[in-house]
Amino acid sequence: MTVNELDRWLSDYLETGKFPMDPSQNGIQVGNSDPVGKPVSRIAFGVDACLETILRAREAGAGLLVVHHGLLWGRVERVCGIYYRRVKALLDADMALFACHLPLDAHPVCGNNYGMASRLSLTDTAPFGQWREASIGVIGELPRALPAQNVLEALFPGRGRDCRLWPFGTRSEVRRVAIVSGGAGDMVGQAAEAGADLYVTGEVGHEEYHRMAELGLTVAACGHYLTETVGVALLAERVRASLNLETMFVDVPTGM
Repeated sequence: MTVNELDRWLSDYLETGKFPMDPSQNGIQVGNSDPVGKPVSRIAFGVDACLETILRAREAGAGLLVVHHGLLWGRVERVCGIYYRRVKALLDADMALFACHLPLDAHPVCGNNYGMASRLSLTDTAPFGQWREASIGVIGELPRALPAQNVLEALFPGRGRDCRLWPFGTRSEVRRVAIVSGGAGDMVGQAAEAGADLYVTGEVGHEEYHRMAELGLTVAACGHYLTETVGVALLAERVRASLNLETMFVDVPTGM
């Protein structure tokens, strides 16, 4: 498939048109040298369009890099400094860049949040986490009540202990779980209003601590990066299965 064909397929599948409020310019952000669309046989997937991700995708021979956090965020950037080096690396490799932000958080199959819900086998799931005009997260019920730490181990096997847990809830075990990946600590109020026993997100700011405590809500911050590896990995699997293209995941963890 060509870059242009992949742009259409990904945009249609992820329904990027449903998120006009997204500051990310979803879709192809950097093209390649072929105006018709250069054929692509290998696609790299990653969380961030940082220089390391780009260089590793180039070394692997990818013709397209698909990321959650792209280069363009609602404004024209000056092509200099760090930004210049990222763009130049893409152009030198003749590798296109596709970004998908909120649509990849909210997608019901390959999204970060529904992907985490699937790992936990949540039932009775419903959209959760209102950001402007869109619900980007999910809320649902565990098959059985569990200690919050056990939920995190099931969510990220071998890494659950790395999650920061604030056990402010009154129950020793949780059943109703709300999830929004990334930097969604400011949605703790929405989680409490929705009756969640546990709210899972990527990172929580200082200003949310007392709100969590006073709301009596157990909250887990599992890392902005880690919670947003879920969607790109699922999307890579879907592209490989649906389009018969070679895919790879470029893991560049930030520890944040």
